[in-house]
Amino acid sequence: MTLSRRLVSALHALGERPLPENVAQAARLHLLDAVGVGLGAAATKMGASYRGVARELAGVGDASVFGSDRTASADIAALINGGLIHSLEYDDTHTASIVHGSSVLAATALAVGQSTGASGADVLGAYARGWEIFVRLGLAAPGAFQREGFQITSAGGTIVAALVAADIARLDEDAAVNAAGIALSQSSGVFEFLTNGSSVKSLHPGWAAHAGVLAARFAKAGMTGPQTALEGDRGLFKRFANASDAADRFAELLGDLGTRWHLPDAAFKLYPCCHYLHPFIEGALALRQKGLKTHDVAELTCRIAQGAAPIVCLPWEARQAASGHQMRWSLPAVVAAALHDGAITLDTFEGHLPDGARDLAKRISWQPLEPNDFPNRFEAELSARRRDGSMLDIRLDDVYGNASRPAAADDVLVKFRANAGRKLGEQVRALEDALMSIDGDGFAKLKPLLATKQ
Repeated sequence: MTLSRRLVSALHALGERPLPENVAQAARLHLLDAVGVGLGAAATKMGASYRGVARELAGVGDASVFGSDRTASADIAALINGGLIHSLEYDDTHTASIVHGSSVLAATALAVGQSTGASGADVLGAYARGWEIFVRLGLAAPGAFQREGFQITSAGGTIVAALVAADIARLDEDAAVNAAGIALSQSSGVFEFLTNGSSVKSLHPGWAAHAGVLAARFAKAGMTGPQTALEGDRGLFKRFANASDAADRFAELLGDLGTRWHLPDAAFKLYPCCHYLHPFIEGALALRQKGLKTHDVAELTCRIAQGAAPIVCLPWEARQAASGHQMRWSLPAVVAAALHDGAITLDTFEGHLPDGARDLAKRISWQPLEPNDFPNRFEAELSARRRDGSMLDIRLDDVYGNASRPAAADDVLVKFRANAGRKLGEQVRALEDALMSIDGDGFAKLKPLLATKQ
């Protein structure tokens, strides 16, 4: 039996059982968070390209498009919504596997669920089960996709999106296996965007969701795909992760599917930038609370895990000069902004740093943090030397919102209301109620609540 068939068989068996309530509640909150981020993004500069595509392509189909009063086909809605959810670097992440699950899976599940007339329980179940597969893909090859220059959210997300779409559409085992194989041919998502901080990264999960939706549709229509999408010599793990033993690890990880649930450990992001930066934001804000002022800093050293450094530190001089959207992957710029302004918000990334923060960024350096537990934990150390020679130090063992420091549900709801409120106004609470009861009567209420003028 190929690994794809074993996976599909396990998913079908798991789908016969209800979600444990703690998993269902985590799924509701993560789905709500993703929708809120997508709606918030639709009201920003980063959402402009998606609004433009929606104006051109929406109008045919039954799936909601964030920030629009028009619906679209499931594949187009998944493309736009997945891109919007990821566009602000504000979407959830399972840190150990380094997957941005909801940007792919929420976009897929909502679009396919609306277009097929599925029940809310089916949508939430497929979404939660998709998370479990996605996390295991990442855990089977931790950091390997990134080292090869690929974002696992996109490269692996196509296959998981295809399986979620097949689950909701109730495709049989053969068709679901074919959908996974078809999706492999659409896998992509490279990190070259880091050379200039370009906005194309946001398209990665949207493209994965789009490809997965279409893969399931083609499989239903009779197209076939390779049965060895995961373990083959030209399959996902060997080509995209260069990990010849990852398929065996993934097979082992399937052994506790349905008894070990990873979704409740997925992290909520409380700042709209690369997750690797979040503990340093917390650290900078803590230093500020201790009385450190921007102009008092002679030198500030950030110690970061080597696995995270290439994304937010290199090349260092370019990171020090970053502005606007580029700052979302800049350790010195974001730390300087947090210390200078006392907050990191969506507005932080809309323009240039204030003069005081820009000058401070030039006085920030970085060093490798050893030992570290990356990517299981996002640790940070900051050491500030004042102009009078005194020192202030702080260490964070993990980021707030991660499994070891889980975010309170109230914090997730506050974030949702702020993000969704940028587009919805007074409809926010009604949408919140619908999403938190999505597996009951809430799913049927979503479409009119999500319809907003561009």
